[in-house]
Amino acid sequence: MRYNERELLCLARQPAEKAAEILMRVPKKGSVLKKRLVKLVVNFLFYFRTDEAEPIGALLLEHCRITKEEENVFSISFVEEPERKYCFECDSEEQCQEWIEALKRASYEFMRRSLIFYRNEIQKMTGK
Repeated sequence: MRYNERELLCLARQPAEKAAEILMRVPKKGSVLKKRLVKLVVNFLFYFRTDEAEPIGALLLEHCRITKEEENVFSISFVEEPERKYCFECDSEEQCQEWIEALKRASYEFMRRSLIFYRNEIQKMTGK
């Protein structure tokens, strides 16, 4: 995917649908869990060092799988690269479930399917 770095930084500064400091492990060999500020904006998941304003990375939440791994842990992997898995450990089971639900709703595909569903429902009710 091509992107303009300046526009991506501008998007990262927008108000988040969800944000929290949680533990995160990137898919590098030998990677360990590190505390990161994780911020969901539209269909991007930005992650920051806790003491910095600029993101150190971003995940486009398209063609990905959000999976519950353990009690307080979920992961994000990508359909094209299933071995590339990002793990997140939350403070509680409730927080973990909230993140999973928010991330699943964030993709363009989810929004598109919802729009089609509601259009069909309106058409059934109104005949138009």
